[in-house]
Amino acid sequence: MIFITAKFQVKPEHADQWPQISAGFTNATRNEPGCLWFDWSRSLEDPHEYVLVEAFRDAEAGAAHVQSEHFKHAQQTLPQHLAETPRVINASLDQDDWSLLGEMAVD
Repeated sequence: MIFITAKFQVKPEHADQWPQISAGFTNATRNEPGCLWFDWSRSLEDPHEYVLVEAFRDAEAGAAHVQSEHFKHAQQTLPQHLAETPRVINASLDQDDWSLLGEMAVD
């Protein structure tokens, strides 16, 4: 799978509305056939930072995502709400789901 984590520094005046601002992009991406997950979290330390954790089935699904109309639309509309260019980590992994964290196993 293609595993991506990105940090979005949202302008303070838009931070509380970011889930609504990004909702169309989020919903369209989650409906892509190759999307495994696409989840936002808000930082506990910085209320203006959102972290996106996303995964796609394979490189082909990742390519389809960045070529989609909703991705192109997001490129045009989301940056106006951001304080800086998002930072990203992108990796290919030989798995298709989350692994269990054995060090914190629950009986």
